[in-house]
Amino acid sequence: MTVTMRLASVDDAAEILAIYAPYCASTNVTFEVIPPTVEQMRERITRIADEYPWLVAEIDGRVAGYVYASRFRERAAYRWTAEVAAYVAPTAQRRGLGRALYVTLMSILRLQGFFKVIAGITVPNVASIGLHESVGFTKAGVFPAVGHKDGQWLDVGWWELSLQPEIANPPDPQPIRVLRDSPALATALQEGQAQANRRMSGVRGR
Repeated sequence: MTVTMRLASVDDAAEILAIYAPYCASTNVTFEVIPPTVEQMRERITRIADEYPWLVAEIDGRVAGYVYASRFRERAAYRWTAEVAAYVAPTAQRRGLGRALYVTLMSILRLQGFFKVIAGITVPNVASIGLHESVGFTKAGVFPAVGHKDGQWLDVGWWELSLQPEIANPPDPQPIRVLRDSPALATALQEGQAQANRRMSGVRGR
């Protein structure tokens, strides 16, 4: 069993959707009620992956999990902050794949020049909270009853992570397309892939 980690492409849309759709239909993890179509997922990947990293992890050639960053808010002063999300197929959960994907995503966001990341989690969700806190997120607050799905009002907790110390007059983050062929991006992906394979095989690295 071998894990391969790489940037997503529109050709991954169907496999990504296969992971995501059940979360829409039968859980409160996402507030999306009707799963998108394959074409809509292709459009999302196209829209996001030009500016922000969208990573997939394949196990033996099949997408088993993915993470991505996206714009946190539209106002210009928010541009050094990104919102992130992770989804892992049931067959690959609790094996360290989500954590390896997130660690890799954070490394790439640092390379781009981001300073903060934000994650929204429908609470309670012990597994998701555990994943985010395992990579350094801390709880920032809760918005009570801001969503309604499956006949119930739902709270959303917000977790935050500082990627690097703040500096005065930071340069604008670089779009991921600028780094796509860079050695630094290749190294981050290789390191994340190695970590995923260690965790999936039960061997813990230092």
